[in-house]
Amino acid sequence: MKSMIRSSLAAIALAAVGMVSHAAEAPIKIGAILSVTGPGSFLGDPESKTLRMYVDEINKSGGVLGRKLELVEYDDGSDSNKANGFAKRLIYDDKVDAFLVGTTGSTMAAIPLAEKAEVPLMSLGGAIAITEPVKKWVFKTPHTDRMAAEKVFEDMKKRGFTKIALLSEASGFGQSGKKESEATAGNYGISIIENETYGAKDTDMSPQLTKIRSNPEVQAVFIFGFGQGPALATRNYRQLGIKLPLYQSHGVASDQFIKLAREAADGVRLPSPALIVADQLSGNDKQKPVVDAYVKAYSARWNENVSTFGSYAYDGLMIMVEALKRAGTTDKYKFRDAIENTQGYVGTTGIFNMSAADHTGLDLRAFKMLEIDNGKWKLIE
Repeated sequence: MKSMIRSSLAAIALAAVGMVSHAAEAPIKIGAILSVTGPGSFLGDPESKTLRMYVDEINKSGGVLGRKLELVEYDDGSDSNKANGFAKRLIYDDKVDAFLVGTTGSTMAAIPLAEKAEVPLMSLGGAIAITEPVKKWVFKTPHTDRMAAEKVFEDMKKRGFTKIALLSEASGFGQSGKKESEATAGNYGISIIENETYGAKDTDMSPQLTKIRSNPEVQAVFIFGFGQGPALATRNYRQLGIKLPLYQSHGVASDQFIKLAREAADGVRLPSPALIVADQLSGNDKQKPVVDAYVKAYSARWNENVSTFGSYAYDGLMIMVEALKRAGTTDKYKFRDAIENTQGYVGTTGIFNMSAADHTGLDLRAFKMLEIDNGKWKLIE
């Protein structure tokens, strides 16, 4: 009888060890909602490729905390209305430990769910509304639209422009950019004397640009949007023979913009992360080794040029990975706290210093001002 009891206890102990071992080996699940197809595909495609590439690399190196990473990805087709459903699926069905969301619109749809479920969300969207006011479980890696406006206005002020026209997309990112541009222009002695918008699905912005052209006081034009819209507007701009200096936001900091706008892109100025001018950075730039490594790895894996949007995904993933290592656990509270305490992280987008009051952690030094010259990116500062 005692022998049977000992055998049963041994069996239970072995089963318990097996259960612990299985739990220890369970993957750390990282979710993603990206615009891999549709008008926003030039954002989502490099983001998806970046995440898949680095999850593979991390797993080949032993994973994180002795566990593999598992990427659970959904394509919203550039339709932010789908993000809410995908966020629910990631949180409640897939039970992810954290997730990334690509665009501003999709992020805003997912935020209430992440906050309620208390799951870390890392946004790749640009709108300042994502992290201001601060939301406990929400972080982001791109520069904010306010920062983009400020960087553009800095350059305009240097060139002596005081009266400008603004053309913004009637979407989450574009409208947030419009709001921030209106709020900050005066700080640089700039007045927005023409203020037009276009729809996300519009294919011709000539009417808005014709109105802008008719105002002789306009000295420069600022277009705020992402996806195909800004490229189409740029082509319309040149077709109408407008000679005024043209600026864009960081929402077009991708080779795809140049491909879509073609020769019309020449002369356009915009703020951008250092990534797309990696070869023009000085040797003592702290970001240079990081961006050089990313450019080399991405180009070798996918046989295509890098995109700043892919780099946002890289930084988002790596900030989470480093936070997991510091936390030493996937406990969501300790994991969240570790993300918030990210300090001195040198990424492709900039040097991140997050805090309880700042869930982006970047300042204007993380932006470079570029100009497109003969179809190539040129660092002008």
